Amino acid sequence: MSLNKLIRQCREENRNAQEQLYRLYSAKLFGLCLKYSNNRQEAEDNLQDGFLTIFAKISQFKNEGSFEGWMKRVIINTALQKHREQKVYAISHENLLEANDEVELDSEEISLDYLLLCVQSLPERYRQVFNLYVLDGFSHREIAKALNISEGTSKSNLSRARLVLKEKIENDQEKCNSAKTS
Repeated sequence: MSLNKLIRQCREENRNAQEQLYRLYSAKLFGLCLKYSNNRQEAEDNLQDGFLTIFAKISQFKNEGSFEGWMKRVIINTALQKHREQKVYAISHENLLEANDEVELDSEEISLDYLLLCVQSLPERYRQVFNLYVLDGFSHREIAKALNISEGTSKSNLSRARLVLKEKIENDQEKCNSAKTS
């Protein structure tokens, strides 16, 4: 069945079509949920809530652009809404870093799995901004609006996330190098 036909049937609340759409996209969207969740259970909840929203608002998709991209936005917004309600993003102004505090990682020996584990270990407010900006291509203006924070806070959280990642990677590399020379 074509995607357009599947979408049309989901708009008509056809349960079989909804199940088919879920099976088609749930694995990919679950990976996205993991990026915006503290643990697997929360990711599963976000996926379920996101699909409920997708089915409820599928008529808002106007066949302009990617349907998968539209679903990703719905899933991200679902996860972010939960975090907004928990108010985990606020930080004091004394802790703000300059937006131009960029951090570059020099190592070519770092695996993607290791980097994803490092990102997952970031404090929640940093991880959310890092994922939105670096992995999903949101602007600071979009992040600020989505998380109900200022653009400055978004930039600060991104900068701090990069610093935390850099420090963790450097510390882990030092431990590894020490172990090799022992």
